[in-house]
Amino acid sequence: MNTMQAAVWHGRQDVRLETVPRPAAPAAGWVQVRVHWCGICGSDLHEYLAGPVFIPVDAPHPLTGAQGRCILGHEFCGEIVAVGEGVEGLAPGQRVAADACQHCGECADCREGRYNLCERLAFTGLMNDGAFAEFVNVPANIVYALPEGFPTEAGALIEPLAVGMHAVRKAGRVAGRSVVVVGAGTIGLCTLMCARAEGAARIIVLEMSAARKAKAREVGADVVLDPSECDAIAEIQALTGGRGAELAFECIGHKDTAKLAIDTVRKAGRVVMVGIFEEPSAYNFFELVASEKEVVGSLAYSGEFADVIRLIDQGVLDIEPLITGRITLPEIIDKGFEELVHRKDQNVKIIVQPAA
Repeated sequence: MNTMQAAVWHGRQDVRLETVPRPAAPAAGWVQVRVHWCGICGSDLHEYLAGPVFIPVDAPHPLTGAQGRCILGHEFCGEIVAVGEGVEGLAPGQRVAADACQHCGECADCREGRYNLCERLAFTGLMNDGAFAEFVNVPANIVYALPEGFPTEAGALIEPLAVGMHAVRKAGRVAGRSVVVVGAGTIGLCTLMCARAEGAARIIVLEMSAARKAKAREVGADVVLDPSECDAIAEIQALTGGRGAELAFECIGHKDTAKLAIDTVRKAGRVVMVGIFEEPSAYNFFELVASEKEVVGSLAYSGEFADVIRLIDQGVLDIEPLITGRITLPEIIDKGFEELVHRKDQNVKIIVQPAA
């Protein structure tokens, strides 16, 4: 077949299920994947509700040349059906997952192993066609083979878990330390799970949604606090000998929760900012000077897919609690995007099956 079904972004609140041409044979260094499952990410929802956010519309993207109309979807797994010239270690029939960071491989950050900070970084499904489709082409250098017996649906959860694992690695030593996670959405839960896998001694989650509070407990939180019902800072200090936590992760991306995350840690504590912020905040940086707290950013991942795949394969990371919906591609608007818009607090990850 030379055509396929795909969920195509055309504009704000304008994502259409369309019949589009199947991608051409993969170029040198690329592979073509038949998509098994693809998760709906917060960035997909942002593009649906308020786009263009990341999708380039005013000029072609400097790496991919993409502009405007785009097939969404980047949290995916599937089976290789074709490989381009020069691809080694991957072959048709292999089950794989792919990270979303298409990168140039030439800039200083790429050469130093920080490809998530590439000068021409392009995310699959935003700056190039993605995986809410039956087939997708991606660079072979961001493709990971899945072990024999690896649970198929788990492949669609590797990407958000890799975001959490990258954040945990940015925190430095986690084993034996007290940790606060601000927000129990998908990324907050994934960060919590990765901190638990890395040996955190006590994990305290701040969340207001009843459903998400329950999910946080299910995936390993020791304590869940609702800042609308208690003095969260006082409670955290009481739980940590009056000092505050050693590490915190801000997984919401809001100016108020950014300060909250900083306030949860003790002097010389470290805060990792993981959330995507849509507006600036006013903050007195003397609070950092006076306390020697450290605040670092964390964007996507740079190789953590391999660690996450290993931990899922070993049974250390259980993805089942994260999946709150399984739908087909024709259902992606009503049971996918609209479900998340109107019942966001009741959902963690809805995964989409493009083809039966």
